[in-house]
Amino acid sequence: MIFMDVQNVMLSEILYRILQFRVVYYITARLFLCIFLSDTDGQIHRMGGMNYMNTMPEIKKDSQGIARLYVDNEPFLILGGELHNSSTSDLQYMEEQVWPNLRDLNINTVLLPVCWETVEPYENEYDFSLTEELIKQAKREQVHLVLLWFGLWKNGESFYAPEWVKKERRRFFRARYRDSSESETISPLCGEAVQRDRMAFCKLMEYLQENDRQHTVLMAQVENEIGFLKSDRDYSPAANEAFRQEIPIQLQTLYQKRGNWENAFGADAAEYFMAWHYARAVDEIAGRGKEIYKLPMYTNAWLSQHPNRAGIYPSGGPVAKLIPLWQAAAPSLDMLSPDIYVLDFKSECIAYTHHGNPLFIPETGRNKGAASKVFYAVGAHHTIGFAPFGIEDIQAADKKNMDPGQLTELNIMAEAFDDRNTAPYLRESYRLLRGMKEVLFTIPSEGMVGYMQSNPYEAGCILEFERYDIQLDYLCGETGSAGMLILEEDGFYLAGCNTRFTVIPKKGNHGQVEILRYEEGEFEKGIWKRKRILNGDERYDLAVYDSPRTVHMKLYSHSSKVFDSHE
Repeated sequence: MIFMDVQNVMLSEILYRILQFRVVYYITARLFLCIFLSDTDGQIHRMGGMNYMNTMPEIKKDSQGIARLYVDNEPFLILGGELHNSSTSDLQYMEEQVWPNLRDLNINTVLLPVCWETVEPYENEYDFSLTEELIKQAKREQVHLVLLWFGLWKNGESFYAPEWVKKERRRFFRARYRDSSESETISPLCGEAVQRDRMAFCKLMEYLQENDRQHTVLMAQVENEIGFLKSDRDYSPAANEAFRQEIPIQLQTLYQKRGNWENAFGADAAEYFMAWHYARAVDEIAGRGKEIYKLPMYTNAWLSQHPNRAGIYPSGGPVAKLIPLWQAAAPSLDMLSPDIYVLDFKSECIAYTHHGNPLFIPETGRNKGAASKVFYAVGAHHTIGFAPFGIEDIQAADKKNMDPGQLTELNIMAEAFDDRNTAPYLRESYRLLRGMKEVLFTIPSEGMVGYMQSNPYEAGCILEFERYDIQLDYLCGETGSAGMLILEEDGFYLAGCNTRFTVIPKKGNHGQVEILRYEEGEFEKGIWKRKRILNGDERYDLAVYDSPRTVHMKLYSHSSKVFDSHE
């Protein structure tokens, strides 16, 4: 009996120890998940039946020093489209006229407006019902969003400010023209207006922090094509007083200049003055928003172009020459992004990669040329993303042509919006790039090259590599001539449109480079899937045409010496 009691005690002790161990193990495991899988936003995301801490989207440099957008700790390429300005103001319109036209375009991200006038229709009364439903719709459609904050300034004016802001012209004073007449643009020197915009934007960030736990929203654009139109600067009393002051210490350091604005910058003083004040306003809005919810943020640019005078394009906006100033004045922004509607797409891409600025193209034309330009932007500049404007129109049954007068006023080429038959080409480009993403993010930077025909008179180029060169001849076609090459030790992949390619020996090298194998195919999850082997007559026509396509060349080299049969 005593023995049995001892046994029972021992068994109870063993069971107790096991139970104690399991409790400790469970608590330790939970702590491990919270500590090691958490980040600053402290949000738990459910996936595969397990809770884990979901990380914020962020723009950071990878191991090669290339700035990339990371989503759930994985690099992410935005293959997107931007909606028309007013589409999101009506949810039924979105359901009937927008989402059906986007579903088969292989888009992974939609850029759409959230307007101050709908978020704060009455002072201090906030309404996020539209935002809530838009996020729900995006989740259903399995796409991410970039929110475009149309606050104080949109295309150089203040049309998206709430009615209560528009009506109080003394409280929220307007920028003035040289003759002292008022504009419809609220002055960036109106501190109370900037404060109210900031408060509404911060409320939006609070809403996203509390309600967008799965990070459907990837980034926020702060204002839209900011700047002052029809004048080189604001001539309101507040602006005139500030213009007479000494330039800020940050600009004294940046440009090694002193004195007031006119003494320091001469004929460019008005534009630099406006850029400083707009950038400081944007930084206040974005910076305070990021303190609440640390989304990547950027401001987009209406580009300077002929006749190239500030005020014809919005004076003070983040045009290429002002990137250093904007970076100094608005450090809260992750990047400054060009809206590219000009003919020379290539030069603008290059300009917006200077000064360490990551390239993101939130707006560009929706003509058929977009199908090739996206390959250049990815291959040459590792773009964060690419988004033609008015994307819902390219598959619309009822085509809406942009008003020629409006395009002239905006200094935009009409052909940028000729979207007839764009859809099949852009759809295929996006499909091919989605399959390549694992390769795009892992290949060494020197292993990927982009090319593009800058103008109709440019015949082609020669890309020089270590063992051989590649001659590219630009072909005429509806989708333009552009693309990218991914290099490997004995060959390359080419993806793009309207290009003839020829492998040639290096200068001074009398050896020969020959085709070992020529294939068409595509990448699927980063793995090359061969289709036809084109080692027959197709070798006489090494080219891609209007339809976006990926081909693979395997090469070998040999001496050109002719061997005698007795050797």
